[in-house]
Amino acid sequence: MIKIDKKSVKYLKELTSLDAISGREDEVRNYLKKAYLKHDLVVEYDELGSIVAHKKEADESLPKVLVIGHMDEVGFIVKQILPNGLISVNVVGGITLSRLPSSRLILTTKNNKKYYGSVSALAPHLGGPNKDIKSSDLTFDFGFSSEKEAIKAGVSVNDMIVEEGNFKKIGKNRYLAKAFDNRYGCALGLDLLDALNEEKLNVNLYVGATVQEEVGCRGAITLSHMIKPDICIILDCSPANDYDGNKNSNGRLGDGVLIRYLDRGVIANKALLDLQIDTLNELKLPYQYFQSAGTTDGSKVQLAYDGVLLLSHCLCARNIHSPSSIIDGRDYEVARISLVNLIKKLDKEVILRLRKETVYGRD
Repeated sequence: MIKIDKKSVKYLKELTSLDAISGREDEVRNYLKKAYLKHDLVVEYDELGSIVAHKKEADESLPKVLVIGHMDEVGFIVKQILPNGLISVNVVGGITLSRLPSSRLILTTKNNKKYYGSVSALAPHLGGPNKDIKSSDLTFDFGFSSEKEAIKAGVSVNDMIVEEGNFKKIGKNRYLAKAFDNRYGCALGLDLLDALNEEKLNVNLYVGATVQEEVGCRGAITLSHMIKPDICIILDCSPANDYDGNKNSNGRLGDGVLIRYLDRGVIANKALLDLQIDTLNELKLPYQYFQSAGTTDGSKVQLAYDGVLLLSHCLCARNIHSPSSIIDGRDYEVARISLVNLIKKLDKEVILRLRKETVYGRD
């Protein structure tokens, strides 16, 4: 029976409890750095703050395989402290504003002090907006009675705010938290390194996480140019669309890894997609075809230099970009097992074949 490992649950719980909007990824980066160094790996950074751990093999001429998630989540930054102590904000990333009134919040100051609050809400029967909300309609309340009190508490323009969403197990296999998009990818990267710690690979493996994916996949550009990978595997969390109970819905919890063959920025590499499917079939693990109106870091990585072989290795979650996203632990375990086995398959010969199929097609 497929069941998520306790260590994986620990990674997910700890990572989703961290606050890290685009451009403010410090908490997650520090966590990953400590985890990477426990394996005595070489840790590197790009100039935007993306982080990567290098599992270096004796032969430095071996192909480079880069496996990345992204550290950032959607959220807000302080725009203005109002005279009455309430706060107006700028939105960072894609958030449905109409669901925000009364949501609970966490504000982090530049000195890493945290304050808890909520989005102010006027009841609809008193004239409050119930649709077409703009960010200018919202004020955030952290209990300050004046601008002076907020400033004295250390709050300033540009401070980070996220929605509060504690990690909880619900049902037999489901987990509820904020930021599964994309602490899933950060956690799976750690699980991959754990599994391959004592393995001698036929590739030089780089595992890491990028910054600023939610605002344009910016870290993916800089990190891929720094590493110059032969192959990149993207670990990201995609939106489930199974709310209607249709067994053929596009993205279903509990139905395994996503074969992400098409999105707004990527037409999947057929040769790599076949390798992914073959690996899952050999292991008798579930998978599902998936297309998305959004995109991932892969949209930028694939365009580095003269092109990079690219594969997405994703699972889906309900309610992404909210504090109440839900994943199925069995999907995570399928992703973990299949990724470990896929990496073990890669070597010079396999990668050369993948390149030839990509450029020339199969003979």
